[in-house]
Amino acid sequence: MHESHINLQITLDDERMPETIQWLAPDGGIEQAQEAKGFLLGLWDAAEKHALRIDLWTKKMMVDEMNDFFFQSLMGMADTYQRATRNEALANELKTFAKEFHKKAAEALNTQMNAE
Repeated sequence: MHESHINLQITLDDERMPETIQWLAPDGGIEQAQEAKGFLLGLWDAAEKHALRIDLWTKKMMVDEMNDFFFQSLMGMADTYQRATRNEALANELKTFAKEFHKKAAEALNTQMNAE
């Protein structure tokens, strides 16, 4: 049996907020620590039948980056859902939602920036 590890190292500021996020995954070809501004980790607890999440991001992550991060995450979830269930129709609905979300998020950011 082979074990594979994905390592995350979070440095916190004085207020215990993420200052830096570094990760590496040697079996995935990422052998040197890489910096990230945020991550979303979802786990399925089969015994309790519910999702567990860890969502972290640094203060350096800008709103436009968060918008893109969520858009790309939703698109990736749609692809994963399609591969796992072979339900192309529902996967496409999720992709449609993701595209509309991204559009509305960009519009909201533009409105906010113009108001400042």
